[in-house]
Order: sequence, then structure tokens, then C-alpha cells
Amino acid sequence: MNFRGDRNDEPEINLIPFIDVLLVILIFLMLSTTYSKFTELQLTLPVSDADQARDRPSEIIVAVSADGRYSIDKQAVEGRSVELLAAAMRAAAQQRQDPFLIISADATAAHQSVINVLDAARRAGLPRVTFAAQNSSAAAAGGQ
Repeated sequence: MNFRGDRNDEPEINLIPFIDVLLVILIFLMLSTTYSKFTELQLTLPVSDADQARDRPSEIIVAVSADGRYSIDKQAVEGRSVELLAAAMRAAAQQRQDPFLIISADATAAHQSVINVLDAARRAGLPRVTFAAQNSSAAAAGGQ
């Protein structure tokens, strides 16, 4: 009499409980994880305590509006491309000896708009660039 029988069955690992535990851990981690969003940063723009700026004939003032429009010496620039802006800067610089560029950007203007002005100044060959800042007393009166 042979009571043992043939044991050709291979042992198998049951993966279903293992997968259940991993799914519970995954769900727990998804629910307990916090994701930080850095979509907008609150910035305080610089202010200056310097005296009121004097009107100098060699200044080229580039204004950048909140919606990305440009003007050079109070003359609107048609289009928003860097090439058109550089051409307008070259034309304004031809009338001046040793010009320097003053960028006056709106506080809510896109950063890319200001970078476009810097790139256009480089293309126009204007190495002297500065930024306009509002007076600290004007900033306090404006609520900023």
C-alpha cells in the first residue's frame, strides 16, 4: 500500500493578498501626500529713495505695459517681436550720442516682456541698460 501518492504539484505563491496590501499602501500614500503649487509668487518691486530723475537727452525710455505692449520714448511700437523692438531701438539710438536704455515696466507685466526688451537691446547694440523704479513715498501712497 502506497499512502503517499505522487507529489508532482509545485508549490505556488498566492499574489492576491500581496497585491491587496500594496494597493492599500498606495491609496494611503496618495491620500496623505500634499502637493505644493508654486503657480504665483507675491513679489515686492524695488523702490528707490533717489532724487527725481532729470531729463537727459541720451536716455531711451522703453515702457512695457501690463499686456505686453511696448513704447519707446512715448512712441508705440507696432508688434511685439524682438526684431521690431530692436529696429525701433536702433532708430532711437541713431539720434543720440552714447545712449543708455531705461526700462520702465508695469508691475504686472510678464517677465518675458522685460526679457524681450533686454534681448532687443543686446541686438541693437545698447550695452547700457537700467531699470526704472518708483520713489518709496509714491509706493507708500499707491498702497504697495
